[in-house]
Amino acid sequence: MTELIAISLFTLLAVISPGADFAMVTRSSYAQGRKAGLAAAVGIALGVQVHVLYTVLGIALIISHSPALFLAMKVLGAGYLIYLGYRLLTRRSQVSVDGEAGQAGSLVALRTGFLTNALNPKTMLFVISAYTQVVQPGSSLALDLAYGGFMSFAHWAWFSLVAVFFSNAVLRKALLAKQQLVDRMIGVALIGLGLAVAFAGVK
Repeated sequence: MTELIAISLFTLLAVISPGADFAMVTRSSYAQGRKAGLAAAVGIALGVQVHVLYTVLGIALIISHSPALFLAMKVLGAGYLIYLGYRLLTRRSQVSVDGEAGQAGSLVALRTGFLTNALNPKTMLFVISAYTQVVQPGSSLALDLAYGGFMSFAHWAWFSLVAVFFSNAVLRKALLAKQQLVDRMIGVALIGLGLAVAFAGVK
C-alpha cells in the first residue's frame, strides 16, 4: 500500500508539472478544438508506455549505465522539442474559432502527442526514477505493468482535462484572437525546454 501511495504521488507531481506535453495539448486544444486536444492526450498516454516498456524490460538499466546512449536520447528529445517550438515560431497560418480538427487532424494530434511524450527526456527520467527509487526490486512483471498502466491513465486523465479546459469556446476565442502571440509564447517555451535539456545533457 505504501508503494502504491508513493507511485501515485510521484506520478501526480510529474503529470501536473508544466512541460512540453502541457504546451502541446494546450496548443492543439485551442487551435484545433476539443477532438484534437483529447487525441493528443491519448497520444501522450501511449507515449508513456514506451518509457514503461523499456524500463520494465531492463533496457533502462543499460541506458543509465551508458553515458553516451543516455546523452543521445536526451539530445534527440531536446531536438524534437526545439523543432516543435521552431514550427510554432515560424507558423503564419491563422485558425478560425469555427475550425475543428477532422479525423486526419485528430490523427496528427495523436501522433504529435505520442512523439512529444515518447521523446520527452522529462518523462524518461520520471519513469526510470519511479521504477528504480520507488518500486521494490524483484516486483512481479504484472505489478510493474500495472504501475505503468496507472501512469498512462494519470497522464490521459490530466491532459484530457487540460484539453477540455483550453477548448472551451470562450477561452478558445480569446486565445485565437491573440493566436500569433500565444503560438510564439508556446514556441519559445518549447525551445527553452529543449535547450535546457540539451545543455543539462552536455554537462
